[in-house]
Amino acid sequence: MKQGPIASLAGVSLAEAPLPRVRLVPAADVAARPAPAAWDALALDAADPNPFHERWFLAPSLDHIGCDEGSCLLVFECDGQLVGLLPVIGRKAYYGYPIPHLAGWLHDNAFCGVPLVRRGFEVAFWQGLFAWADQNTGTALFLHLSHVPADSSSLAALRQVIALSGRPAAIVQREDRAQLHSDLDPESYFAESMSSKKRKELRRQYNRLAELGTLAFQRNDGTEGLAGWVEEYLALEARGWKGKDGSALAQHPANAQLFREALAGAAEAGRLERLALMLDARPIAMLVNFLTPPGAYSFKTTYDEAFARFSPGVLLQRENLGLLDRADIAWTDSCAAADHPMIERIWREKRTMVRLSVALGGALRRPLARTIFRAERGSSLEDL
Repeated sequence: MKQGPIASLAGVSLAEAPLPRVRLVPAADVAARPAPAAWDALALDAADPNPFHERWFLAPSLDHIGCDEGSCLLVFECDGQLVGLLPVIGRKAYYGYPIPHLAGWLHDNAFCGVPLVRRGFEVAFWQGLFAWADQNTGTALFLHLSHVPADSSSLAALRQVIALSGRPAAIVQREDRAQLHSDLDPESYFAESMSSKKRKELRRQYNRLAELGTLAFQRNDGTEGLAGWVEEYLALEARGWKGKDGSALAQHPANAQLFREALAGAAEAGRLERLALMLDARPIAMLVNFLTPPGAYSFKTTYDEAFARFSPGVLLQRENLGLLDRADIAWTDSCAAADHPMIERIWREKRTMVRLSVALGGALRRPLARTIFRAERGSSLEDL
């Protein structure tokens, strides 16, 4: 459903030099989006990597999901250079309460909400955002962002801006999710992650599985055979528990098309790695990684539940530890929910993600925002 106080603000810009010029682009206005080359260049020079805001993922997200939800894209430009991007949406309710606010826009298949900001422009980005938002977001009381890495450069810059301005702001939730971040090689890491008994059991499962046919791991980071691979993934996921509960990508045409286009775009940009465990040339476990040096994001994984007794998903994640051998990847975000029962048996590090809120508008409105923040967190409120 389309909603929010920013729906009619396309074309509004900020003219206060030296802050970036800010313009708001409705999801459906494809022509007003940044040029592909500029968008890709921003991603390669971003202070914090975020594949979900890169062109090959966010553009199809806006096309297939954002247009229906009423999302917009905030574009930040300085001296003709693209220096920042943030998808946003105006919402009339805040977790069930009738509180208008401006929110960073994420859908169910996007797992990081940190803005895409060129290195060196982090402080200017936030200053430009708040200068624009104070004047152009109608009745919105605050900006709310979710899935922001606690150790990100953008959050550190936001803290500086908040400290200088005295603008009420708070972290309203923290969540730790599994991360792969180690100097160990894959074998050593696996040995430290799992007991010798469990490793022996996995070897037994692999050997029993190999007795059923020709078993092989496939790793690919190119475009060859990608279209067929994607369709196999969609079919495999739909046959499992996600298909049973109605959450499989293939059951939602917009999500399925986003998946196809995002993987194709990521492969063309050199940002995709896909792995599969094959039995007689048929996939029984598959996963997708987005490579965004110095980090990576493990986007999607699925397996054939008919072979569940052999733990094909765990076997594939064992192979996925090959990420530790990549010189260009220092860490990998699992994109998994906190306390995920499978991935946290293997990946031992954590990445903290936060939800945060920052007051918008003039001095008369800011105390109201502060009251809302305190009501949400009570005595455990964590100011930015």
